[in-house]
Amino acid sequence: MHLLLDPLRWLLATGLAANGLAMLLGPQAWYAAIPGVAYTGPLNTHFIRDIGCAYLASAAGLAWRAWRPGQGAPAALLGAGFLLLHAGVHLGEALAGLCGWSALLRDVPGVVLPALLALVLAWPSSSTAPLRSFHHA
Repeated sequence: MHLLLDPLRWLLATGLAANGLAMLLGPQAWYAAIPGVAYTGPLNTHFIRDIGCAYLASAAGLAWRAWRPGQGAPAALLGAGFLLLHAGVHLGEALAGLCGWSALLRDVPGVVLPALLALVLAWPSSSTAPLRSFHHA
């Protein structure tokens, strides 16, 4: 299992980076291509680019974790934190009745699952010595 973690980190980081770059470089096309986004409000290219930056930062954290597991763990956890908060917003909107549960179910593959996977892949293992020494500093 441990041998699969770094390739999965690279794979998720690549997907997050691709999404972030699409948001930065083509916000109109991204808005039109992603199912359900148009139901969340009118096109706001600045806002889409801002969120694209957060996706790139999350991707960088996971990539750092794959490249240098001990050093990159804190950055990966912060990136996973953004993704989890983003998924939490989607869940909160469903709970508040701002969108239907079908909208949340539609968002599970692209929002919720990547967030949970990022948390698992970012979580420090017992072999991440720099992270352990960080806690004792």
